[in-house]
Amino acid sequence: MDHLSLLPVAREAVAIGRRIVTSRAPRSVTAKSERDLVTDIDLAVEEAVREFLARETPDIGLVGEEHGGERGALWWVLDPVDGTANFARGIPLTGISLALVSGERSVVAAIDLPFLDTVYTAVEHYGAFAGDTRIAVSGASELADAMVSLGDFAVGADAGPKNRLRLALLEQLGARAERVRMIGTAAADLAWVAHGRLDATIILSNLPWDTMAGVLLVREAGGLVLDADGSDHTVSSASTIALAPGLRDVVLELLRAC
Repeated sequence: MDHLSLLPVAREAVAIGRRIVTSRAPRSVTAKSERDLVTDIDLAVEEAVREFLARETPDIGLVGEEHGGERGALWWVLDPVDGTANFARGIPLTGISLALVSGERSVVAAIDLPFLDTVYTAVEHYGAFAGDTRIAVSGASELADAMVSLGDFAVGADAGPKNRLRLALLEQLGARAERVRMIGTAAADLAWVAHGRLDATIILSNLPWDTMAGVLLVREAGGLVLDADGSDHTVSSASTIALAPGLRDVVLELLRAC
């Protein structure tokens, strides 16, 4: 299949999400699990995008954050509102994230940051773009010159041990990096690494709806995306470490130290 031909489908799918997200504030906010929220807008976006993709690409499966689904040799993966906690509080750092996954890697990506009026897209081997402008990762090679973002803290029954690692990492980064940020949306974290606005992001989890679109953006922008052990990131990885190539060794060393 020509993956490039599916880029317009991905762009329209996230545009559908944008129109819903920007049409009104959420009317209901409920807990899915401990400190994990869903709004009526999340559900409305996923339902609308599901309907559109089922019509446009009936032979391709879909896994969504809210309603699940079946993986296949080729499958879409959707986060209808990435950064729901931000969105529920009116913080404009949120995105609609869609990737097409082939095997273990994403091959088409679209991330719409609706309140920042920016759409990021990528197709494997064709580069990464913000709107119509080709983007590239930064040339950072020193942690002291790097702005690094961290993924959210873990929640749930086993959050304690996981967050001790995050706190140790935060302490090390706070002492060595130029700046540390916690943005609250993996879609923006990864898109901004691809765009050179961040030099690295360290997300100690890998939910495919959160990460797979951004992973392709970073790779097509010339960056690296790794698991915490330094192996290439796949849909099965435990963590998502995206960075400018010049930061690879120092970030992996820091992770080992923590």
